[in-house]
Amino acid sequence: QVQLVESGGGLVQPGGSLRLSCAASGSIVSITVMAWYRQGPGKPRALAAQFISGRSTYYADSVKGRLTISRENSKSTLYLQMNSLKPEDTAVYYCYASRLDSAYWGQGTQVTVSS
Repeated sequence: QVQLVESGGGLVQPGGSLRLSCAASGSIVSITVMAWYRQGPGKPRALAAQFISGRSTYYADSVKGRLTISRENSKSTLYLQMNSLKPEDTAVYYCYASRLDSAYWGQGTQVTVSS
């Protein structure tokens, strides 16, 4: 089992920055993928940024150049640095982790970009 707990969400003005954190615990050694998904109002949950096998990264086109995913080498904490935020970045952000046989989600943290 893997437990994921997000933090760092909140209200920010357009153009501002936030850093989200995801604390992972449990059987984290066997994790192969860690990622941030987001779900905006009335939209399906979608992948925002992802680590694959701890090396390669993927970013959705809508966030390239503004969001950066990073993590501690121990895999215990995943981060999402968000800069130049836009109102369309408003969403619940979810931490995701998977192993070969299972996938896990955090409870989500709300990010609201508004003036």
